[in-house]
Amino acid sequence: MTLDIGALARTPVLEGDLVRLRPFVESDAEAMHEVLADPEVQVLTGSVVSSTDTSPFDLDGLRAWYGSREDQDDRLDLGVEDRASGRLVGEVVLNELDPAAASANIRVLLGPQGRGRGLGTEAMRLTLAHAFERVGLHRVSLHVISHNPRARHVYETLGFVHEGTLRESVVLDGERHDEHVMSLLAHEWSALTAAKGAHPPGR
Repeated sequence: MTLDIGALARTPVLEGDLVRLRPFVESDAEAMHEVLADPEVQVLTGSVVSSTDTSPFDLDGLRAWYGSREDQDDRLDLGVEDRASGRLVGEVVLNELDPAAASANIRVLLGPQGRGRGLGTEAMRLTLAHAFERVGLHRVSLHVISHNPRARHVYETLGFVHEGTLRESVVLDGERHDEHVMSLLAHEWSALTAAKGAHPPGR
């Protein structure tokens, strides 16, 4: 499949059973400030070096950030909206695009209102479908910290393969933790979706 970088610039709306992934607007900064200030989000994303640290993100900076997401043509930032409540509960991002290798990085984060109900799994599945089937990526990779086994399990259920370990690369509360590198290839995604009958969201 030919790589269509323009599919990143044309920010889509992706609909699932549980979530709606849609472009960010500047006014989303308030909701995302709350999400990013959640202690679990900060620890599991490596945003802080101490579990007692306050959020490093300020509201004015977030307004500028989320207000400019649609202006980016080499990455895709989507808000994760809980369809049951209409609430913005997190984000999913495709970034670190390498056009020559047709590869990119993916990351997802959810605040407390979005956890434990399969929203993150469905958000990842919808974004991966877009990445492989619309953008034409060959490889999507991610990093997951060793003290986040819940996320690693989700990634494994989506078909991600462990490639290697960045040993003791993350410091939290004075202790060192490993960071795992995982990836999913286009032909692996095709095989998985064929086996499951297309790609039913979040299942």
